[in-house]
Amino acid sequence: MTPTLIIVPGLGDSGPQHWQTLWETKFGAARVVQDDWEDPTPAGWSARLQEAIDVTPGELVLAGHSCGVLTIVHWAQIYGGHERVRGALLVAPTDAEQPGMLEADPVVCQMAPIPMQPLPFPTLIIASENDPYVTLDRATAFAEAWEADLVSAGEAGHINENSGHGEWEEGEILLGEALHAWTPPDVVRF
Repeated sequence: MTPTLIIVPGLGDSGPQHWQTLWETKFGAARVVQDDWEDPTPAGWSARLQEAIDVTPGELVLAGHSCGVLTIVHWAQIYGGHERVRGALLVAPTDAEQPGMLEADPVVCQMAPIPMQPLPFPTLIIASENDPYVTLDRATAFAEAWEADLVSAGEAGHINENSGHGEWEEGEILLGEALHAWTPPDVVRF
């Protein structure tokens, strides 16, 4: 049985041409729906992720973007993970503690402090070398703290539709490779 992908969007949800929305349709994924897409809090956003996990049967893979990455990390700290979560793809993590973030996007700072403990499931971080929301050095520090693998996407901006990542074939390839590593050989993959 193929694990079900759970899409975990960041601020503002992901628009209709964002890779997360396209993957939701393409892979029949579940999606976390927040009460307020402009007011992230670790407890509130983590609770919505837990609800999505509770109602989605079978083995799961989480796919977070931006503040959705922080949601997954906070959820893992608050809830301790879940035995059905096979792994997480964390794309363009947002650094809520980045200097200047309070001026640039103050609501993101509500997701600080960022947990820096190992995650209880295999994790792949995909980060850009010119993302305005996180430096590659900081993404590397996240990978080390979370015991995650890190892949640089090159100069890919925030890896969203504004940076040209709607149909994101490279991301699908990385997801497929991660699923191959995280699931038993008899499991059908995307």
